Amino acid sequence: MVSRPVGRAGLYLTAEGRREEARVLATIGVTRGFGDHSLRVHDSNIYIKPFLSCCPEVKVYPLSQYEHGADDVLILGTDGLWDVLSNQEVAEAVTGFLANCDPDDRHRYTMAAQDLVMRARGELKDRGWRISNDRLGSGDDISVYIIPLMYGNKQN
Repeated sequence: MVSRPVGRAGLYLTAEGRREEARVLATIGVTRGFGDHSLRVHDSNIYIKPFLSCCPEVKVYPLSQYEHGADDVLILGTDGLWDVLSNQEVAEAVTGFLANCDPDDRHRYTMAAQDLVMRARGELKDRGWRISNDRLGSGDDISVYIIPLMYGNKQN
């Protein structure tokens, strides 16, 4: 996606003519804000802290307590994937892709991840990159890992 700065710092005009904010509260780049707990929005008393956190959300899944089949997977993706595709769209895409692959194909998870990247990027059309329903494709970096859970099954 082509973008160029316009007006105040951090505001960009995309190729589609949309104005996008590349900063948290027009003050700090997202990756620059980790750990800066006392930072405030320029010319205000609004702290950035409630809008930006370096504390990850952690969930524990006891892998060995369940039996997993070849199509049970964990999907890790960057915001380039999740900004344009919903959890449901991703789940349906991976389920459909794996159902059409040979379960013994050792490349099936890599190919499913590549399929998700291509879905998130979309197709180049006259008005830019587009995904289903003529929505904008991702203009961000897209990384996807599909991790089979069956290798965590209990060994008897």
